[in-house]
Formats: sequence, structure tokens, C-alpha cells
Amino acid sequence: MKALVVRGGWDGHKPVEATEAFLPFLRSSGFAVDVAETLEVYDDRLGGYDLIVQCWSDGVLTDDQFACLEAAVRGGTGLAGWHGGLVDAFRHSRGYLQLVGGQFVAHPGDFVDHRVEITSTHPVVAGLAGFELRTEQYWVLTDGLNDVHATTTFAAAEPWHAPLTVPAVWTRRWGAGRVFACTIGHHPADLALPPVRTLVERGLLWAATGTT
Repeated sequence: MKALVVRGGWDGHKPVEATEAFLPFLRSSGFAVDVAETLEVYDDRLGGYDLIVQCWSDGVLTDDQFACLEAAVRGGTGLAGWHGGLVDAFRHSRGYLQLVGGQFVAHPGDFVDHRVEITSTHPVVAGLAGFELRTEQYWVLTDGLNDVHATTTFAAAEPWHAPLTVPAVWTRRWGAGRVFACTIGHHPADLALPPVRTLVERGLLWAATGTT
């Protein structure tokens, strides 16, 4: 199998450090890994990859680059990522937002104590229990084509009149491809938490192969 790690963009999410933590796992799982630190990699055909791990916050994707990425996923390449590297990227691209199935809009209170609840028995989260953590709690807009496996809830606070529950982990089908998204991961330390590390590792494998 072959994986492409695309990393860069806003450095506050530590794209190099965060992705480096998963390279040994990918290699031990049988992937030959290429690493790209420019979006120009999306100028080329990507059909030779089983998995694209994207960690690129903000940024601008050209129409041609999006077409290349979308064609790869539609054709069966998995797409996976976490936090801003996947769900706060290329927000100008409507096609990209449809592909990923969710978009970051806010993290009220910045770094806050909150809980993540496991809501499915999907292999990505099977056997995991809900957990507490202190980091950015992502408020995301998503659509109904996602299969949601974990959620987080914002308490009622001005100006919102009621609590709001949003997805924290989801998977998505796109043509023959699979998409895995996790909203946790502002700091590399967040990704090192045992339940987060487990579900991300499983998500990478699921996106690539359909199994964990």
C-alpha cells in the first residue's frame, strides 16, 4: 500500500510534528509513505495512492488541484485527517467542503474542558468509551451524509439559547473512496491521548482499506 502525507499551512497546528508522530504507524502497517510540503502535489494524478493524510490548515486550493484530489478520492483513494488540517482547510472551495463533509466555524472559549461521547459501534471507535479533555472544542457545520461516531456538546450560553451537539469524529463515502475526519488535534499532545491516538490510527486504516 502507498500513503501520501500532505502537510503545511498555518504552523500553529504543528503539521510536521503532528504527522511525524503517525509515520512509524503507517510504515509498520505496510504503507510506503511519501511526504509533501507543498500543495503542488495536488497538481498531479493521485490515483497511485491508497491513502492521503492531509494536515494543511487554511490555504488556497486551485480548482485544478481540487479536481485532482476529488478524482482520486472518487476513484478509491482514502482521505483522512484531523482538526484544522482537514476541517479548517480551503474554506473558499465549495467542492472541498462537500468532499470532507464538515467545516470548522468556531472554538468558543478557546481551550476548554469538554467531553467527547462515542455514539456508534463502527470499527473506528469500537470498544472506546467517552473521554474528557482540555483543548479546542470545535464547533463544526456538517451534513447528513456523514456517519457520525463521536460527538461533543456545547453548553447553552449567550447568544445561543440551548445546548448544541456537533460531530467530533465521522466517516464519509465519496464515490469509491472513504473519508475520515476527527476534529480533535490542536496540539500534538491531543493526538497522543490514548483514545484519540487509537481512533485516528483506526481512521487512517479505514480510509485506506475499509477495515481497521
